[in-house]
Amino acid sequence: MTEMFDVAVVGLGATGGAAAAHLAARGARVIGFEASHPGHPLSSSHGDSRVIRLGYFEDPAYVPLLRRAYRHWRALEAEVQEELLTITGVLHIGAADSAIVRGTRAACEAHDLAFEVLDPGAMRRRYPMFALHAGEVGLIEPEGGFLRPERVVAAHLRVAALAGAVLRLGEKVTAIEPDDGGVTLVSSMGRVRARTVVVATGPWIADLVPELRAVAVPIRQVVAWYAPLDAAATAPGRMPVYLRDEGEAGSYFGFPALNGQGLKVGRHCHFNEPLDPDQPNAPVNGRDEALLDGFMAQNLPGVAGARLSATTCRYTMLPGENFLLDRLPSDPSIIVASPCSGHGFKFASVIGEILADLALRGGTDLPIDLFSFAALKDRRSAEQAA
Repeated sequence: MTEMFDVAVVGLGATGGAAAAHLAARGARVIGFEASHPGHPLSSSHGDSRVIRLGYFEDPAYVPLLRRAYRHWRALEAEVQEELLTITGVLHIGAADSAIVRGTRAACEAHDLAFEVLDPGAMRRRYPMFALHAGEVGLIEPEGGFLRPERVVAAHLRVAALAGAVLRLGEKVTAIEPDDGGVTLVSSMGRVRARTVVVATGPWIADLVPELRAVAVPIRQVVAWYAPLDAAATAPGRMPVYLRDEGEAGSYFGFPALNGQGLKVGRHCHFNEPLDPDQPNAPVNGRDEALLDGFMAQNLPGVAGARLSATTCRYTMLPGENFLLDRLPSDPSIIVASPCSGHGFKFASVIGEILADLALRGGTDLPIDLFSFAALKDRRSAEQAA
């Protein structure tokens, strides 16, 4: 007789790994599949650091989920006895009415979060490593910081395995066949039965959920690391993680010098270049380097030296840059998880809880209406009409 699992999880990166951990911790019979290895170079769960922040300029509706995510991150740290989340503060730089500064302030005020607006004089005194241009201010959110993505994914999978989850690495699921009794997963190694499946395959989401083929768009992202010229000024205890709003020129994110790797920086969505997820990432080129070199020279003068390295990764963009966490309308035994659009990693711990709720209870008490298929359809229609 074929073994029946309660839940199968396809994709064991940040999202799928968290889902497997939460499901197994609740006593569910879980099997997880990963086509490669967790945190592999073509995934979206590598690169040593990810921003985490509470004052969410994108939409204040995310803040309650972030509060819960912080609690889950600390609980996971306690369970695996390893530091995963480091608080440095997050400094938001831009014009006072810029999307990042204005939106962060609104989210902080709406949810009673600590923040401080710094005028040019205060910025020079407190954070002299950052150049401030005409009309710009700083807004520091003290509770922000960074996560260690490779450690996070490994920690969730360790917790899942210790709770009894079966994890199959290097095994690709090629088809999902739903029926009245659940789903059959067809993989490179055979067939597996489960009552419910969570699909969390990042850039490959449309391979198993064809409804997303024209909606979930993988794009190329580039990040680079620069030699710190002042080790004291750029250490995590002195320099915060930062976001910088350049208006029409886009927004950037950056980190203090971590683990001897240098100062990491990237522009959100980079050049918005779609990619084929089955092909190797295109190498970093002169245009990529010129963009990031110019940003660092202009905005961190005196502390950022020569570029040490640069690499590519992937975002999977959805309309409105929101998440998708919902049952497939045509078949509720298939749960689709695409919490990406370049800002999802920080939520992984609470998204694992949400996916466990959807799989085992059929719904969740957490606020996820923004992440439904219906909301996605509305956002896509709005974008097409614009």
